[in-house]
Amino acid sequence: VALGLYFPRKEYLENVYIDEPARMPLLRIHALKDSHEEVAHFHLCQNLIISQARSHENNWFQIREKTGLLYLSKSLDREDFNMLSVGNWMPLSKVMLYVFLSSHPFQEKECDSATRTKVFLSLINATAPACSSLTARQLCFTEMDLSFHIKENKPPGTFHQLQLPSVHHLCQNLSISYKLLAAEGVPFRYNENTTSVQVTQRLDREERERYELIAKCTVREGFREMQVEVPFLVNVLDEDDSPPFLPNGTDTADAIVEFNRKEGTVLSTLTVYDADTTPIYPLESSRKKYTGTIITDDPWISETFRVEHIFDEIHFSPNGSQVRGTRHEY
Repeated sequence: VALGLYFPRKEYLENVYIDEPARMPLLRIHALKDSHEEVAHFHLCQNLIISQARSHENNWFQIREKTGLLYLSKSLDREDFNMLSVGNWMPLSKVMLYVFLSSHPFQEKECDSATRTKVFLSLINATAPACSSLTARQLCFTEMDLSFHIKENKPPGTFHQLQLPSVHHLCQNLSISYKLLAAEGVPFRYNENTTSVQVTQRLDREERERYELIAKCTVREGFREMQVEVPFLVNVLDEDDSPPFLPNGTDTADAIVEFNRKEGTVLSTLTVYDADTTPIYPLESSRKKYTGTIITDDPWISETFRVEHIFDEIHFSPNGSQVRGTRHEY
């Protein structure tokens, strides 16, 4: 089933300061494809969510439909801040925007697309700090973890940009460069010219479920050089694409029944492995996926014996990396 374009992050975070100029770039949002033909279109819904009970028309933020660049369409002044915060005594106010994704250009006010991500903006009641006062960590990375989810069996594509658009815009006297530190043969590539990170091939969760890389950033200012490293994590999301299998290929088990066995005696067991899925909760939904049945025309057998099904999560180790799966015992 083609589910269409998707976001590699569930949410994004960014800071916005008072009096930053209109056209100021804030954040770049990426989308990954379900099929090669798709073209991503981004769209903002025209409401800022301030709290559970309040929202306000969005007059300050826009997104470029084709590139996913979120920017200030109007400078946010102190009056705007007071209106969007609980009161002007608050040093920070958090607002939320929904960004929607579609494979065709958006029609006006089309805000019911199922594919959306949240952007949390911290509105700060102060002007942007001078670049020289920021730490290397603040210049290089936002407060959000560099943690992504990529679906298995999907086409390659760009899913993150390391350079912060706002810092790049404001701190042009600084030289900021990045590297992605990874083991040989990992399916990710860093492009120095665009500072973007791509997945270079289709992933297979049954081969590897998690990749742990490191993003390294170097800040140079005159003769001064600072470096900072942060974890860069990619989780591979499962698609139900691998059939269950039997250890040693054995699909039958003999049962010898002696007289005077007590009710509940286990006579025989059969084990089935599934590398594709892990136990789902509630447990009944996992149990319904596989059923064990005694095939017989003899009503006495049907009344006297039953198949019980228990299952638990196990780990497989293809290529030396741990992948979760399920062991079913009948």
